[in-house]
Amino acid sequence: ITDEQREEINEAFGLFDLDKDQRIDYHEFKVALKALGFDLPKPQILDFLSIHGIPSLTTELAGPPSANNRQPLTQQQPKDQLPPGRLTLTLQSFQTIAAKLISERDPRDEILRAFALFDTEDKGIISLEDLRRVARELGEGLEEEELIAMIDEFDLEGKGGVGREEFVNICMG
Repeated sequence: ITDEQREEINEAFGLFDLDKDQRIDYHEFKVALKALGFDLPKPQILDFLSIHGIPSLTTELAGPPSANNRQPLTQQQPKDQLPPGRLTLTLQSFQTIAAKLISERDPRDEILRAFALFDTEDKGIISLEDLRRVARELGEGLEEEELIAMIDEFDLEGKGGVGREEFVNICMG
């Protein structure tokens, strides 16, 4: 992975380590992965926690958290006897998991996901109106002529917008 991707992983961990204990729990892990563009199903997240997780600094034994039921992990509670949802990940473990997921990404899928951000109505084309909306949402002060020029430059088939395959070809260089 690139240095930029590594930095993005570290930022996600820091941002979602809500209690700043240098560990993330199931919920923090799920949201951090989502911020990196991965919306994984619960069983897959629990698998990652089972493989890479460690017991939390304090393990909730029963019921909602309170001073009475939060006790330190003891020898009677080995990792393999804890439900995965009670395990946490260190930054190093999170980096390992996120780097693996990023390296396995299909660039074409990522590009199509980006296309969908423009083509919210699933028309199969990025129209001038789509470009206007995205420019406005991003706070880009692009002139109408600039937006029209973008469409004209990349609309190779003359259909008034940029199609999926044209967009993929633009992004893949």
